[in-house]
Amino acid sequence: MTFAAVLDTVHKAEHISTDEAVSADYVHQGKQIIDVLNELAQLIEHDRVALLAEWRTQVRALPAARNLDVPTLNDHIPILLTELAIALRTRVNETITQALLEGSPPAHGVQRVKDGFDIEEVVAEYNILRGCIHDLAERNGLNMQGRPFHVLNRVLDGAIGAAVQSFASQKALEVQHRREEYLAFVAHDLRTPLNAISLSARVLELLVAQGLTDPTQAKQMLKALNRNVNHLETLIGKVIEENTNLETEVGVKLERREFDLWPLVEALIHDLHPVAGTSTTRLTNAVAEDFVVYADASLVRRIFQNLIANAIHYTPRGEVVIGARETGTGGDVECFVRDNGSGIPPERCQTVFDKHETDPDKDGGLGLGLAIVKTFVEAHNGIVTVESELGVGSIFRFTLPGRTP
Repeated sequence: MTFAAVLDTVHKAEHISTDEAVSADYVHQGKQIIDVLNELAQLIEHDRVALLAEWRTQVRALPAARNLDVPTLNDHIPILLTELAIALRTRVNETITQALLEGSPPAHGVQRVKDGFDIEEVVAEYNILRGCIHDLAERNGLNMQGRPFHVLNRVLDGAIGAAVQSFASQKALEVQHRREEYLAFVAHDLRTPLNAISLSARVLELLVAQGLTDPTQAKQMLKALNRNVNHLETLIGKVIEENTNLETEVGVKLERREFDLWPLVEALIHDLHPVAGTSTTRLTNAVAEDFVVYADASLVRRIFQNLIANAIHYTPRGEVVIGARETGTGGDVECFVRDNGSGIPPERCQTVFDKHETDPDKDGGLGLGLAIVKTFVEAHNGIVTVESELGVGSIFRFTLPGRTP
């Protein structure tokens, strides 16, 4: 006979005569089990503080839990203990399942993604709670065999299932968000070399129409075309590679090495010359020729590309200066892009690095250029700042930490 049938017998035995009920042994057995379940529920409620303390001590052995404060570590576990006590007293399988679906485990799974847990750690913390409850019952002489064991496991296994499902769903959403963000960044960065290619092609078209009276300028435009086409191919190749390796699922991947900064900036100036030339903006490389940095060269190039392109946009017929300096003995450096353009209003200086933050007075911007800068600088554990004055110009600075011992 199943326990549900035993419970049904117990309830009927309270309302009908003994000769219509099942045997007295089954009734007695059912009542004993109910007493154990009620006593375990009472123990969990009465000793919840000590139970939680014991659970936290063991859970802190998990890497993701070591530095969490008590409220963050507890999260929904105190609520789950209340839900468990209710389930032990209710004892009906359908009610337990519904309580779990409507209860705290799904929200806990989402929270543990934010706390940096992996899926194995989420399962482990529930199994640790299971062990703590078994120890509590044993210390108080409760027999956990049979129905109490099954109710406890049903609640905790159901909680694990609900938490893991919401954990996996949240992780999938975050991966999708990162991939979409990454593709938006790449699409934005593709626009700068595309604009340079377009402008170079127009200059060549004009030169051809004029009978190529200036072959030197034509050669310069052809070189700019080739460099920007190569840059496009590099960006597209990186997208294909990262999509294949799923590197975008774990955020920005750094490939740090030591490299000379002056040639990188000089190449960028040549690549962006067609864009600067349309507004007669002068680009000046103030980096020392022997200046070396330790960073991801590809990302540093994209940081400078966005900062310089942004400066050109706001500095028609002006000057953009690119420079760098050492800031300490650890190899830390500070790079900057300074212009004497129109400047940024004080209220916008606080938000210029936010995603999709665009200048209301300028058309065509996606609001991603400076957000890309911030993302790539922070990937290096650096900081990016801006100082600006209307009518005077702006200076963007970003730090690149040196090689750690």
